[in-house]
Amino acid sequence: MIETLRQISQLQPAYSPSNTPAMQARGSLIRSTLVGEVRGLAAVLSSELAEYGDDFGVEASDGIGRKTEAPWVRFFSRRMSPTPRDGFYAVIHFSADGSAFWITVGCGSTVWNGGDLRALPDAKLQERTQWARSVVDQHFGGAGQFADTIALGAKASLPRTFEKATALARRFNPVMTADAEIEQALIEAAGYLREVYRAQAMGSHLSLAEAAEIELEALARPNANAAARQGLGLTGPERRAIELRAMKVAQDWLEGLGFSVKDTSKNSPFDFAATQNGDTFKIEVKGTTGVSCDEFFMTKNEVELHQREAGATGLVLVSNFHLVRKSGVLPTAVGGTCHGEIGWSIASCELRPVAYRVVRPASPPAKSHRS
Repeated sequence: MIETLRQISQLQPAYSPSNTPAMQARGSLIRSTLVGEVRGLAAVLSSELAEYGDDFGVEASDGIGRKTEAPWVRFFSRRMSPTPRDGFYAVIHFSADGSAFWITVGCGSTVWNGGDLRALPDAKLQERTQWARSVVDQHFGGAGQFADTIALGAKASLPRTFEKATALARRFNPVMTADAEIEQALIEAAGYLREVYRAQAMGSHLSLAEAAEIELEALARPNANAAARQGLGLTGPERRAIELRAMKVAQDWLEGLGFSVKDTSKNSPFDFAATQNGDTFKIEVKGTTGVSCDEFFMTKNEVELHQREAGATGLVLVSNFHLVRKSGVLPTAVGGTCHGEIGWSIASCELRPVAYRVVRPASPPAKSHRS
């Protein structure tokens, strides 16, 4: 494989947007030779991807129409990343001057808009890559040798979005690298990608509001393309584990402030009655496996309660859980970062409707029509 990577790197300085002989040779190396060599590692890479290796895929691009300065080859789980615009995957990138290539873990950086590929906003890419790095840090204690900075040196704007969409990167010199190093780095990248996929399956890449919106969409459009719901798959026991942990963390936080706490979640549209110095606050608790909880879902009754009793309610947000799964044992949640507001005003937040219950008026039975 290293010989192929060297040949591609040597052709990079001869870049042209036209299909010159050099670009034809580079295209064949990218789309055929290198793809074949990565597929040749399918057994070991799919094994490292574990439950996400059963639909292992490899694909490449050296440009759509015009040739690109930044060709790439990626491997991925088809259900977690059905297209290069969706989800996360491991990618091999090449510098424009041929001095380096990188093995990376990154996410889709573009969307189709008006028939063209358009870059996602920098803030959205930063949010996605920071989340993926936090997953790797939590599971592995750091990114090891995948902490390099990727700098492709391309002049066009689109390849620069690839840099912004990279969460983890390891740089290689094409002249001073051996095949064994490449294979080991690809295996390490697959391990990082596996944990990112597992975190996606827990919904930790989504805010509570986004997760709820996806579920509502699934209820409203059960026959819609399942790819739209890719990456979300918490089981009932896992949801329950998160709920229990959020309540425990919230109760500990309230009691640490000197409140006496009563669990009211089973019979009331709020979770705790928290009392201190004769004053009682109705507390809403929201928990998520995500790293933040800036958006969440509330029912109509919950919203009306906080509007009606503004100043006498509270909000406790608990995020960044880690689910512990063991065979034959119900899952549990550990960790959790707590942020709370006593005397919370829902008026300070924006309320966005995401679904409606549609009730048809009562009417006589429709007359049948014969064709």
